[in-house]
Amino acid sequence: MTADIDAKLIEQGRKLFAGDWQFFWASPSIESLPPMAGMEVAFAGRSNVGKSSLINALTGRNGLARTSHTPGRTQELIFFEGPENAGFRLVDMPGYGYASAPKAKVASWTALIHKFLQGRSSLARVYVLIDARHGLKDVDLDVLKTLDKSAVSYQLVLTKADQVKRTELDANIAATATALAKHPAAFPEVLVTSSRTGAGMPELRAAMMRLLGERS
Repeated sequence: MTADIDAKLIEQGRKLFAGDWQFFWASPSIESLPPMAGMEVAFAGRSNVGKSSLINALTGRNGLARTSHTPGRTQELIFFEGPENAGFRLVDMPGYGYASAPKAKVASWTALIHKFLQGRSSLARVYVLIDARHGLKDVDLDVLKTLDKSAVSYQLVLTKADQVKRTELDANIAATATALAKHPAAFPEVLVTSSRTGAGMPELRAAMMRLLGERS
């Protein structure tokens, strides 16, 4: 991509995400999903990785997605709809891995995530969020395997980058990129973000605008 194209996409993303974003739908089961329409991108990640905070930072709306310091609070697929005629939705997925809930409940959330990933043709990409302080864990790799099988495009996003020293962050970026080489369905570029400082948000918005352009 040339600098001019990147700048154009960043500005388009700024305008889209400065628009009116609203809660649209909550699905506790596959049977209760909303009808497919337009393009959807989903955010997956371990509990407490910062999915809700990222969505709030993207849209500039602090209270759009519910955040919590208690892992496992998001128990449904939460859909947010963009400005009218944008044809674009964001999906906040239940966190996988540790959650302060009964094991049976966690298992049902995990099954919901995997079923959603495998059967949603309107789903253009999944952004898998990885805590920049800890890097990829085994539970993340399990989700990447599911995505590989599901033929869903996905990209890794490091979160909480402001909480990591630069040398450690660079090492985690390199380790993540190396791990991705084993996953051909993954988008090769690793995005680095901070919901607190806004770092990486323009680039993430631009990546979604590129997706929208490809699917229109």
